[in-house]
Amino acid sequence: MRIALITTNLAGGGAEKALLNLAGLFSQRGHEPVLILLEDVVSHQPPGNLKIHALSEPGVRAAKGFFGKRLTAWKLSRLIANEDDFDLIISTLPYADEVVTLARLPSHYNVWFRIANTLSSELQALPRAKAVRRLARYRRLYRGRQLIAVSRGVAADLRENLELTLSDIVTLYNPFDFGTIRRLATAYEADLPTVPYVIHVGRFSRAKRHDLLFAAWKLTKSSHKLVLLTPADEALNALIAQYGLEKHVIVAGFRNNPYPWIKHADLLVLCSDHEGMPNVLVEALVCGTPVISSDCPSGPREVLTGDLRRFLVPVNDPQALATTIKTVLAKPLRIDDVDLSRLSADAVMAGYEALAHDGWSE
Repeated sequence: MRIALITTNLAGGGAEKALLNLAGLFSQRGHEPVLILLEDVVSHQPPGNLKIHALSEPGVRAAKGFFGKRLTAWKLSRLIANEDDFDLIISTLPYADEVVTLARLPSHYNVWFRIANTLSSELQALPRAKAVRRLARYRRLYRGRQLIAVSRGVAADLRENLELTLSDIVTLYNPFDFGTIRRLATAYEADLPTVPYVIHVGRFSRAKRHDLLFAAWKLTKSSHKLVLLTPADEALNALIAQYGLEKHVIVAGFRNNPYPWIKHADLLVLCSDHEGMPNVLVEALVCGTPVISSDCPSGPREVLTGDLRRFLVPVNDPQALATTIKTVLAKPLRIDDVDLSRLSADAVMAGYEALAHDGWSE
């Protein structure tokens, strides 16, 4: 099969990383993935054998206004017209989805939009007028389309909160190659901390709630270091200083291979207000690292099942987060028997292959 994977760029987010992972797994299974970037901005390193088309010059951002979107859509339609037919086209992230829609690809193309976040939760952080406009935009963009939700929570959000009952929505988790994650976790990293530490992996943004993390960390009075895998940022440094944690926090930057950092941590913490499907929780469990997560929409409750559910904490509750951090550090979790088989590469990729053939039913 030939599969086109379309996204805005590879600037470093989890959705982009998941798309690269999809490309690699398609290739391993004998298919021909083609990655199409609307702008040639790259942080994640793509596999060397992956065919990539970029619609801009290296490092140049695409114009996001009315005419810019239509110019990018025209470039995309010309590119796809000059390629051999694709059995499946998967677009990820709303800007890319809008460009794909504007490209008006012929009806015989099997186009799916992969929704990687809980969109209604994203809207709650916006001023009311802006949230109303964006909700209307999402409904126009996705109504009647073929949608891939990366978790059951995202699928429910699309149906119930965005009222996309006329859309064809399937749930396909992000696929994880457990063997590759464990192998990469053994790689040597010269600057790994030599003292016990807790790790947080995620870009510095409002939804990731670094402010909540720092408030909780101050309450723990832990002797562990708090390591952040995120690029250095002046606003982040100012927030660290605001909580008086300059001597307790290590900003380790973006890492193409975060797994050694995750593996050697005593605990991974996720405290977001919302997610789609938080890959880092699964990756930590595969690496053998205990996790704590906010019980946010969506995804954490679908990963932390059974006995691990007690390590879900309420959203926006620094005291509960601090208490749970102290509990786990005092008595580490047993995670040997966690069943992640439904997230395995084989299980998920079979669903993607079905989309290109006879369709997929849950």
